[in-house]
Amino acid sequence: MSKTFFDSLETRSADERAAALARALPVQIARAQGTAGMAAALKGIDPAAITSLSALATLPVLRKSDLTGAQADQPPFGGYTVHDTAGFEHVFQSPGPIYEPGRTSHDWWRAGRFLHALGVGRGDIVQNCFSYHLVPAGMMFENAARAVGAAVLPAGTGQTELQVRAARDIGTTVYAGTPDFLKIILDKADEMGVKLAITRAAVGGGALFPSLRQEYTDRGITCRQCYATADLGNVAYETEALEGMVIDEGVIVEIVRPGTGDPVPHGEVGEVVVTTLNPDYPLIRFATGDLSAIMPGTSPCGRTNLRIKGWMGRADQTTKIKGMFVRPEQVAAFVSRHEEVSRARVVATRESEKDVMTVFIETRAANPKLYENTLLDTLKLRGKVELVPPGSLPNDGKVIEDQRSYD
Repeated sequence: MSKTFFDSLETRSADERAAALARALPVQIARAQGTAGMAAALKGIDPAAITSLSALATLPVLRKSDLTGAQADQPPFGGYTVHDTAGFEHVFQSPGPIYEPGRTSHDWWRAGRFLHALGVGRGDIVQNCFSYHLVPAGMMFENAARAVGAAVLPAGTGQTELQVRAARDIGTTVYAGTPDFLKIILDKADEMGVKLAITRAAVGGGALFPSLRQEYTDRGITCRQCYATADLGNVAYETEALEGMVIDEGVIVEIVRPGTGDPVPHGEVGEVVVTTLNPDYPLIRFATGDLSAIMPGTSPCGRTNLRIKGWMGRADQTTKIKGMFVRPEQVAAFVSRHEEVSRARVVATRESEKDVMTVFIETRAANPKLYENTLLDTLKLRGKVELVPPGSLPNDGKVIEDQRSYD
């Protein structure tokens, strides 16, 4: 376990943090004004006047739909980056599709701070089971492991038996990946009679349910989660205190009333809006669509930044299932592919500590296999298919329903 902090930023006083914010915000606002994507929204704003959270709250909110619309007009980044495409080492494509830039510079996504809080460092071997295919998660944690001096096995997803063999052969000490996949690896190791040396798990990309965390604890594995996005990098992370998530030092987090840009009082649940201090990708007041709340006080771990309660659901219907976002527009794309389908509804549940996606389809067809390929093509996930008669789904406007319990 780490006995030191990642850097001195983590233990600043409130006055020191406010003074740093007053210096950093005008620079970042000016930088954003210099991009084609943010220029119109920030037109007429005097960067020198934006030196506090209250001043920041007067600026417009940037939504994911704004970003995707701009990317369609000005690919790939919609004009929101400081550099052109060739100025980045990586270009990623997340479901939507939406494109994100990436750099290989030190802790560019700031996830190294999270791994350090988990006690990961030199001498550790991280089995990175986040995807390296198109999406940035794999490179995000590769970059983080490099920042703390750990070695990496770029394992990616799937191939469970090979994952077990590799973990045994190289002596993996740390797992990085979605919460569910570690259990699959551990269960396969038990089946193969293999003992693994994994003692810590850095997870994200899905909800860490209490029962699953307890199962890892019972196996001698310390499991902590971070809250990160492809656009913003690491936003907040758990520490040894396990009291909410400490906000990262490279972002500014506001909690606003959903559908507005108005901050709510601390403790009240609202939408997470993030301003990043990343000089390459200066997103100002980016609305994540996630719900959370600011916790009172500071963490017992000694880090002094604000904390959020963690992920508390979605402000819209977009839902993360098996570590992937499923969006209403993807459901609509599925329906449009089949004339005989009137409506569809995606339902997320849990079975045996795994996410399960069931798609209810209003159709007079009788063969579920007719829809499996289209579902995989549009939703990018496999799931159960349930055919129901036309008019039988609830008339409540929902196309995605999350029935999982987060208590």
